[in-house]
Amino acid sequence: MDIESIRTLIDETEYEAALKSVRPYFDNEPEAGTIAAAHFDALVLLIEEYEAKHYPIPQASPVEVLKSVMEANNYTRADLIEIVGSKSRAADLLNGRREINLDQIRKISRAWHIPAGALVGDISA
Repeated sequence: MDIESIRTLIDETEYEAALKSVRPYFDNEPEAGTIAAAHFDALVLLIEEYEAKHYPIPQASPVEVLKSVMEANNYTRADLIEIVGSKSRAADLLNGRREINLDQIRKISRAWHIPAGALVGDISA
């Protein structure tokens, strides 16, 4: 894929070709301001656009984020209880019976360094 032929990717064949074309740039990133750097940037943008359209990643719910962080960091229910203040609150949060409130979001975010936005959920619902 040369610079003159860069355009929106329309099918899997073009997507695969773009992936193949961009791979070498990760091993040898081009110098900023060069045609190679512009090509690299354009390919990455086109690939991201195609993936967003054809392979969207659903937003994780606050409970899924919480469970994922706990698993990744080997945190236990006891660790969560220490933050939220009670065994029943922690159980309700993890079982989806209760939404995480603003105070809990702040506490969990500070304690486990999770972006607060990841614990808010879908605010349009």
